[in-house]
Amino acid sequence: MGLTTYTQEIEEGDVEKLRELLKRGGFEMLEKPYAYYGARKGKLNVTVYEKGPKVLIQGKDTEEFVKFILEPEILGEARLGYEEVHNPEMFQPHFGIDESGKGDYFGPLVIAGAYTDLESTRALMEAGVMDSKRVSSRDRIVNLSGIIRRTQGVKVSVILVGPKRYNELYERFANLNELLAWGHAKVIKELSELVPGCPRALSDQFANPRVLERALARQEVNVKLQQRTKGESDVAVAAASILAREAFVRWIENASETWGLALPLGAGAPVLASGREFIALHGRERLAEIAKFHFKTTNQLTSTENE
Repeated sequence: MGLTTYTQEIEEGDVEKLRELLKRGGFEMLEKPYAYYGARKGKLNVTVYEKGPKVLIQGKDTEEFVKFILEPEILGEARLGYEEVHNPEMFQPHFGIDESGKGDYFGPLVIAGAYTDLESTRALMEAGVMDSKRVSSRDRIVNLSGIIRRTQGVKVSVILVGPKRYNELYERFANLNELLAWGHAKVIKELSELVPGCPRALSDQFANPRVLERALARQEVNVKLQQRTKGESDVAVAAASILAREAFVRWIENASETWGLALPLGAGAPVLASGREFIALHGRERLAEIAKFHFKTTNQLTSTENE
């Protein structure tokens, strides 16, 4: 089976250049959230996301598009099939760590980690593992999560911090970065017990790198810690992001069924509406069972103005 999904960062100056190439190639131009634009031609879809910027290519003609348009016209070099040359560290044994839910008022915080090596990295790339933020389909997240868990050589750790426990921990740490670092360090410790001797762990960059370094030292784990922006471009981190997102999505689905109302993602107007409905049905005191209390959304929901 040929390549059906591919992601690649591009330069800011290439965003419009690629748009013109797509137009000349007969693509239908589309508007997509968090993206400069999307484009579709037959069963091939191209999306250029603002963050990065990054291009996501999906469909049965993905490989042909990459080799004959993206690489020669935009990247200026052949990269597909040469990942081990351009990014050899990604194929060396290491842990990748990522989280899901920190920006969502409803639901847990999930921190996940994945151990990968040369062969498992190749296998995950062939399966289309990418950062969960680029995977919009719930079913695709679940499918990729299953593939990750079944891939030979991969070891995983997932820690789900439910809202009640999250609120208790937030009071203790009084800082989201400290709480995140605690979760990251616990995942790294669990992975280190599964794969003793793994030399390195990689995560997204913390605002203060020392916060995670201190948390890891408290867990007494002896691994080299790397933090970098856009860590999800690493396959192990991408796998972790998918595992974390799957656990988060499943929790939201189960809680929505349990409480009898939809729990929207994020922290916007739909969340406020759902929160008010929840309070009307179950009372304010139960809100701590589904929500992260330090969000300003809590004040909006529980102030006297909403009574």
